[in-house]
Formats: sequence, C-alpha cells, structure tokens
Amino acid sequence: MFANTARSGMMDRMAIALSGLCLVHCLASAVFVAVLASAGGMLLNPVIHEVGLMMAIVLGVVALGRGIVDHGFMMPSAVGGLGLGVMGGSLMLPHGGSEIYSVIGVLIVALGHDLNRRAVI
Repeated sequence: MFANTARSGMMDRMAIALSGLCLVHCLASAVFVAVLASAGGMLLNPVIHEVGLMMAIVLGVVALGRGIVDHGFMMPSAVGGLGLGVMGGSLMLPHGGSEIYSVIGVLIVALGHDLNRRAVI
C-alpha cells in the first residue's frame, strides 16, 4: 500500500497541499497582525512554525527520498531540500520580515515536490 501511494505521487500531492496550507498560514498571519493584534499573536506562536517545519521535513524526506529510489533523479530532492533550508532559516529571523522568506521557502519546496511527482508519473 505504501509503495502504491508513493508511485502514484500521493505523498508529493500531500506535501504540496501542506505547502499550500503553510502559504495560507503565512499570509493570514501577516493580515491578522496588521488588522487584529490579538488574533495575530496566536497565529505567530513559534510552536506552530516549528511543528509545521517538522511535518514538512518528514514529508520531504519520505516523498523526495522515495522519488530518488523510484526514478533516480536527484534534482527534485535538491530543490526541495533548498526550500526546507530557506524555511528553517526563516525561523531564525525576527518576526516581521521573516514571513517573506517562509513563503519563498514554501514555494521552492512545492516546486521540488511537483518536479518529483512529474518524474514519478
């Protein structure tokens, strides 16, 4: 069952969906901070970012690593790893200017998963 899920690109699709949720979170956080300071504080809790990055890393390792085994192309994993690095680096920056780096990292990770999915199919 796990092998069929990996070959069908389902894990990459789930990872792309997680990237989309992260993108929505980043944009919503910026809007809520600008509009409602009390709601923005809840969305900017560092635990949310750390758990989201952990989920992205786990999905990235499994889906992109499985892609290397299935199709032998390293580029999707390299692109995804770069995106994860940008996302991780954005957590080290102070809030306020770091959201743009999170968004860029999420988009790079989603690109890596899309490249991986296209190579598998």
